[in-house]
Order: sequence, then C-alpha cells, then structure tokens
Amino acid sequence: MLYLWLKALHVMAVIAWMAGMLYLPRLFVYHAEAGANAPIAATFKVMERRLYRGIIMPAMIATWVFGLWLVWEGDWLKAGWLHGKLALVLLLTGIHGFLGASLRRFAEDRNSRSPRFWRVMNEAPALLLVGIVILVVVKPF
Repeated sequence: MLYLWLKALHVMAVIAWMAGMLYLPRLFVYHAEAGANAPIAATFKVMERRLYRGIIMPAMIATWVFGLWLVWEGDWLKAGWLHGKLALVLLLTGIHGFLGASLRRFAEDRNSRSPRFWRVMNEAPALLLVGIVILVVVKPF
C-alpha cells in the first residue's frame, strides 16, 4: 500500500513541476518581449520568482524524493527503462537549473536571450516529458 501512496505523491509532484517548467519559459518570452524598462517588467519578476520558488522548486524536490523512494521500494535499480528515465530526468533537472539562473538574470535586468530563444526553450521540458512517459508506461527495455 505504501508503494501506491508514493506513486500518487510522485505523480502529483511531477504534474506540478511540469506545469511550472512549461509556464516559466512562457513568462520569459513575455518578459523578454516587454524589455527590462517596461512597466510590466516588475510584475513579471514577481510572477517568475513566485512560480519558481513556490511551485517549481518544491515540486522538483518532491518529485526526486518520491521517485527515488519508489525506485527503492519497487526494486527498480536493474530496470533498463529506469536508467533511460533517470537520464531524461537529469536533463530536465539541468533545464530547471538553467531556468533558475535565467530567473536571476531577469531579476537583475541582464537577460540577453531573445523571445524566440525562450519560445524554443518552452518546448524542451515537453519533449523530455514525452520520452519519460513513454519509458515509464511502455517500458521498452
């Protein structure tokens, strides 16, 4: 029964993490389009900071904690699909870190990336999510 509760908590954390990872780059698009001196820039800074600190960061931590606990409880360490999933989750975590560093640059009015760059970055978490879900559900190896 513990395993099912852990899985439920893991899925909820993943949903929250992904929601934030898909929304933050979109906020960066709007922020970059507006520019650092626009009156709306201060509002974007607040929204970005609250999203990252209040949702994305706690959800990422919960995803990792419950996910690793599931690996332990389910004895999945030898499963090939899990190794692929972990590689993709590590990439997603790297993007998470990149977005955190970018958040600081936006907060300091030092963003050097174009709105187009942020539109492309907005797709990266979604592509990783597709791969992760396929590996978890289909377990192709």
